Amino acid sequence: MLSRLTRPRAVAVCALPVVALLATAVFAPLPFALAQPGMTVNVLGENDGDPVITITGATTRETSGELRMTTIEATGPDTRVSLADVLDGWFRTDQAVMPRDSVYPSGDSTREIEEHNAAEMKESQDAAAEAALKYLDEDSGRIRVSLKLSDVGGPSAGLLFSLGIVAKLDGDGEGGDLTGGRTIAGTGTIDAGGTVGAVGGVALKTQAARRDGATVFLVPKAECSDAESDLPKGLRLIPVTTLKGAIEALAALETGRGKVPGC
Repeated sequence: MLSRLTRPRAVAVCALPVVALLATAVFAPLPFALAQPGMTVNVLGENDGDPVITITGATTRETSGELRMTTIEATGPDTRVSLADVLDGWFRTDQAVMPRDSVYPSGDSTREIEEHNAAEMKESQDAAAEAALKYLDEDSGRIRVSLKLSDVGGPSAGLLFSLGIVAKLDGDGEGGDLTGGRTIAGTGTIDAGGTVGAVGGVALKTQAARRDGATVFLVPKAECSDAESDLPKGLRLIPVTTLKGAIEALAALETGRGKVPGC
């Protein structure tokens, strides 16, 4: 036999599953990662006491200014990210909520992810060296390029590696520095043919760049809108699609000859 509940009791009983569901949603781990601006490294300088770029088989130039590759820092693959964390991240400009699979697409364990990121970095470094030497019409059999960067993985530093090699071998091509003495930052993958590809976390990387003194940021053209979304004051965006285009844009910025592209 069923007894009838009064309205207040009925509402209370019905609310219990909803409350339980909300509590579960708040505290249950979600398939997201939280990212924030990471470190930047001047590829023309040193990292952990070693030169980032070492070139043998050719005379290198003294350089001025900086070329800073940028990174993001994300919660680890085993970190529990709750609904409260996600909601907090959505309302902050110094943090981004990203699908976990977009940050860690290569596996579930920390070891698998580190191995994948290291392999991508090595492939990116090889492509960056080849693209730079092709641009300069130099013999890759004669000139050897070694790239060393600790605690950083993935392919997104490719463009900056190539620019660093060009800066050390040829400067701006007319006896001056490729940077024009500026602190220039950027991001972007690169292939052996010099084509620049898109990366993730651009809006966070612009914050890292400005924090570390950059006034110019080279961004893959396809990601202009992302870079503009939370652009720090005092940072100029230059969209690029190729290594050649990036070098021409920096030359135009320094000499005032030619158009400097903008987003």
